[in-house]
Amino acid sequence: MDSFRHRSGGLKQSNKPFKSKHASKNSLKEKSKGKINRSSIKQRGQGPSNKADRRHAARVAQQKKRSEVYETTRVFEGKDGAPKIVAVLPLCPDIDMDLAIQNLYKAVDQPVPQTPGPLNMQSERFKHKFQFVPLQRNFIDVMDAMKVADFTIMLMSAEVEVDKFGITCLLGVLNQGLVSPIPVVQHLERTSPKLRANIKKSLVAFVQQFYPEEARVHTLDTEAEAMTVLRMLATQRPRSIKWREQHPYLLAENVEFEEQEGELGTLKVTGVARGCPFNANRLVHLQNYGDFQIEKIMSAPVSSAQVSDMQEDSAVLDIPNPDEQDDLVSENEPDFMENEQTWPTEEELAEADERVRQMNGGQPMDSEGKVTKLVPKGTSAYQAAWIVDEEDEYSDVDEDEEGQDMMEDDDENVEPAGADSEFPSFDDDDEEYELIDMNGKEKTDEDDEFDAEEEDRQLQEYLARQKELKSHTDFPDEVDTPLDTPARVRFARYRGLQSFRTSPWDPYENLPIDYSRIFQYENYNRTKNRILTQNLVGKFRARTRITLYIKDVPKEAYESYSPSRPFVVFGLLQYEHKMTVLNFQISRDNAYEEPVKSKDAMILHMGFRRMEVRPIYSQRGNGKGHNNVHKYERFLQMGKPSVATIYAPTVFGKVPCLLYKETDDVNDPILVSVGSFMDTDTRRIVAKRIILSGHPYKIHKRSAVIRFMFFNSEDVHWFKPVQLTTKYGRTGHIKESLGTHGYVKCMFDGPITQQDTVMMYLYKRVFPKWNTKLWKGGLNHAISAGGESKAMEIDAMEE
Repeated sequence: MDSFRHRSGGLKQSNKPFKSKHASKNSLKEKSKGKINRSSIKQRGQGPSNKADRRHAARVAQQKKRSEVYETTRVFEGKDGAPKIVAVLPLCPDIDMDLAIQNLYKAVDQPVPQTPGPLNMQSERFKHKFQFVPLQRNFIDVMDAMKVADFTIMLMSAEVEVDKFGITCLLGVLNQGLVSPIPVVQHLERTSPKLRANIKKSLVAFVQQFYPEEARVHTLDTEAEAMTVLRMLATQRPRSIKWREQHPYLLAENVEFEEQEGELGTLKVTGVARGCPFNANRLVHLQNYGDFQIEKIMSAPVSSAQVSDMQEDSAVLDIPNPDEQDDLVSENEPDFMENEQTWPTEEELAEADERVRQMNGGQPMDSEGKVTKLVPKGTSAYQAAWIVDEEDEYSDVDEDEEGQDMMEDDDENVEPAGADSEFPSFDDDDEEYELIDMNGKEKTDEDDEFDAEEEDRQLQEYLARQKELKSHTDFPDEVDTPLDTPARVRFARYRGLQSFRTSPWDPYENLPIDYSRIFQYENYNRTKNRILTQNLVGKFRARTRITLYIKDVPKEAYESYSPSRPFVVFGLLQYEHKMTVLNFQISRDNAYEEPVKSKDAMILHMGFRRMEVRPIYSQRGNGKGHNNVHKYERFLQMGKPSVATIYAPTVFGKVPCLLYKETDDVNDPILVSVGSFMDTDTRRIVAKRIILSGHPYKIHKRSAVIRFMFFNSEDVHWFKPVQLTTKYGRTGHIKESLGTHGYVKCMFDGPITQQDTVMMYLYKRVFPKWNTKLWKGGLNHAISAGGESKAMEIDAMEE
């Protein structure tokens, strides 16, 4: 019995470790650490179970798709259907626009209309109407036309490549909203027959860079090929641009003006209504001139009758309701008595201008604030500074008596210098005298280049900008503690955060005065859904030909109208005139390599609006933080999405946004970044971060003496509660101050090394500036031909 030894058999039970029913309560509690695992909810599939149900679901889906197609195409069907707007875009400088339009009309045996403006075509064969909009080589015209076009015929040349202007237009159209393209090549008959196939392949490859689905390039040389293009226009369904279809819009066919008081009057715009129905209670937007109210909406006959006949046949479709009509108030009036800030009055601003004028020697200033002086012709600004005017003569009067005499003269009517005066008076029209600018160097017509000083200044500015970008890239957000100013004074507005993601930050503290001028929405998404739903209902159909009576429009808006250029009227939704904070997500364009700094001047193309803005940039949060704090970006990073923030009118829907850098040539803007509208979150906190760095002086295990972070003991006590970090991942805090030169004794969570760097993160909230303005450019007649007419005017002046 003593020699017997037990051996376990092969059927011994071994419990699996993930089976919790054999574990004790203590082991389960230790394993979970308080975590609660979410149990999965097993549900039966929602799809159809049998064959009959699957057939019914497919039939419902088919009917839904057919109804969507019908809703899209019903606008163009019928006798009173709307014409399809076709923009004809020349991408090469040698394009013959008249020949292309003539070939299209010749295919249907119709003469080309000789009236300026959009050219109408009614095809009996295809039972469709077309409205061709021939575009000149003007960037603003192209962008305006593509906002309302259904198709675009992109004219390219077989002999000349697409130039920089054509690529700029394609990029703008691509990022603004995809319009159905039809690529067409011209002058193919001038090339060798052996090269035509290769030329077409090359053009197809070029077009596919912007429109990958296009696999063919058409021509208009023969009647059959032109008929093919018309057939494509008639049978294809235009692409739906969602942000455009949510607004009413109209391409003007006729514009008239009834002048009233002063320079204001009623602008009458006739065209076919598209998109959502127009509402007389809502506002309309005119490019370059802002938002206006509607006086009434009247119907217009389809036939090209005279104006008198139009007035007899027209009927009033909609008039505004005074109780429901939107006003033109875009911002709140802040009550300055409820806070401690003071705001200068108009009298105080006038007194400040007067003091500036007196500081400049009493010289008159023009409307732009420039100091001018009347001197004999040929006198330079340097020589004019030595010419003593009547009021600049030296006198023996004391300064106190002189100031008293000036106050007395302000109350009396001082007789101007004339025939009885000792000094003669000069008129601006005098041939022997002229007004010159005293602020800067006078510039003649022969000065085609900058002088040496201006060239050197621009070079130094460029080098400083590049140096600042390199410093920010190598040492992001690091700043030097000033020697002459205490850090507690210099960085008084900054605060420390234990966690940038979760530390609380009240979004309503220390708001600027501009925040009292904006409108805030309690629930933006609910307001957007309500407004977009209400906008679908109107008193007339979207394809109706109407006349908008827009009141209180400046006369220059009518004077800038040209029938050969597109004139677009967009209807606004409710509240889209109110100013608020706009956040839109953008990404830098890879072709632009210059540094883009926050608050740099940009031209924003946002939907149907164009504005001058100076946005501030911040990082795009991942949604994990619950304090809504986002890091401020000094420079717009390449290859990384960012958020731009500005003050601007309200936007509803996902509207595309394009940021351009303005140049001297309006046809050659530089695309900086593209994106889309994100939200109007006024509680979104953009926090600017700075880093104060110090270096270890003495180290003993987890304790270290840090220097060069502060330079006096008062600053050490001021920033003592702020947490410290190191570049190697240690965290710590200030224990005490050593001496009077800013040496700091710190304690860390582990030993640090001598090559480590101690950092203190400080944050402050930044806000955009109230500098958003309506961009007024690109619609004057001087650039209607892409700079050609401007050059003709210059040549005529020289002759």
